[in-house]
Amino acid sequence: MGAYKYMQEIYRKKQSDVMRFLLRIRAWHYRHLSKLHRAPRPSRPEKARRLGYKAKQGIVIYRVRVRRGGRKRPVAKGATYGKPKSHGVNQLKPT
Repeated sequence: MGAYKYMQEIYRKKQSDVMRFLLRIRAWHYRHLSKLHRAPRPSRPEKARRLGYKAKQGIVIYRVRVRRGGRKRPVAKGATYGKPKSHGVNQLKPT
């Protein structure tokens, strides 16, 4: 088996000690970066290669932070109309 195959097997067992440690360290590291950040290389090279990534000039990798939850309701100056049940603005979740 090649190296990429071993990496693929590690990612299949996400509850293993190795994977839990790796994901915890990566999450800590990503929290300290800006929300848009150019990565020097893919964090999962075997998956990137399967999706067509080549390590050559002109191909770049960016990592973008996605906000948690649903979306904020677009309301002018926070003015909502109707019953209090439909007054939510911030904590909307997709249902």
